[in-house]
Amino acid sequence: MEIITAGAGDTQCVSNRNLLAPSPRGPNGDDDSEAESYRDGRTEEVDRDTRSRAFAWCRDFLSGSWKTIPEGDFHITIVSGGLSNLLYMCSLPDHVQAVGDEPRRVLLRVYGAILQGVDSLVLESVMFAILAERALGPKLYGIFPEGRLEQYMPSNRLRTEQLFVPELSAEIASKLGCFHKMVMPFNKEPKWLFGTIERYMDQVMNLTFKREAHIKKYNKLIKYNLPAELESLRELLAATPSPVVFCHNDLQEGNILMLENIEHTTKKLMLIDFEYSSYNYRGFDFGNHFCEWCYDYTYNQWPFYKCTPDNYPSREQQLHFIRKYLAETGSGSENTMHVDQACLEQQMLFEANRFALASHFLWGLWSIIQARISKIEFGYMDYANSRFDAYFKQKRLYS
Repeated sequence: MEIITAGAGDTQCVSNRNLLAPSPRGPNGDDDSEAESYRDGRTEEVDRDTRSRAFAWCRDFLSGSWKTIPEGDFHITIVSGGLSNLLYMCSLPDHVQAVGDEPRRVLLRVYGAILQGVDSLVLESVMFAILAERALGPKLYGIFPEGRLEQYMPSNRLRTEQLFVPELSAEIASKLGCFHKMVMPFNKEPKWLFGTIERYMDQVMNLTFKREAHIKKYNKLIKYNLPAELESLRELLAATPSPVVFCHNDLQEGNILMLENIEHTTKKLMLIDFEYSSYNYRGFDFGNHFCEWCYDYTYNQWPFYKCTPDNYPSREQQLHFIRKYLAETGSGSENTMHVDQACLEQQMLFEANRFALASHFLWGLWSIIQARISKIEFGYMDYANSRFDAYFKQKRLYS
């Protein structure tokens, strides 16, 4: 899961201006020492160690002109402060010409705290390469234990409010339908969802925090009796039919690129970031995407996200998405009886909103763990509380 640290611009690099946060208090107005730590917004400069490592990776993997420039001429800027990875744009200086087919600009992804396990990184790398070969994702230029070098795509990542645009929502649904139709060389059993939640749960129940603000928020979450709640969720989803397909599992606006210079086509979006992709229940991708309509990760003040629950898509907005998805997958057509089509749509609405519960639960647990281990600037404990608050509200509607 990733967030963007700045607004428009094809690189979406952090601006040179530091936006000051308001009084350092938590979302509920309580004193928050963690908020105090980030009252001046996010860090904007690339540290010396990261710069040196990035230079070495580009030199060794890209070769060509990258081998000839001194480190002082090497350009690197922050592209995104992800929730799980750090992204940078690396480029050759303007006065240096390429000597072969080496790229002038690349995207450097540095892995953050790895919760999925080392095996998942191997699977993601294989997946990334396959999608690149199928022209469904960026090219892969280099891979190493700490991260990888990817093709830089002239583009803008979508903003939260763009998810509401009917034309873009329709194309996202179509892209998701294409994604779900893919056959990938991975385990076809839907083990990912509850396997991941269970692994996160084990970690969450054994965490200890030192920061007083963290302890207070952690204790609030533990009072929910999360293990018992997990069993309740498992029962609800067991009673919610949903086909198993190859899922993205993190379809939020930051993982959708709007490509530039795309001519003679209405297709202008590309899905990226397949860190969590696996065979899973279709409903999770729907529900997770609908949840993301409520979260803006470009907010540059503590806690570095903004939640607007009223942005959750309406019934009509959800139906618009589902109908475009069905048109892509061939599951719904003009030849389908009207009654059958209406019944299918109703079932998928229920499926999506039931699985939205799993989205809140999974990312809530994930965020508690990140609060303990991540060095990325983000209000993880506030985010966890927000996701579980939304979980219980959604559960009351769809139990």
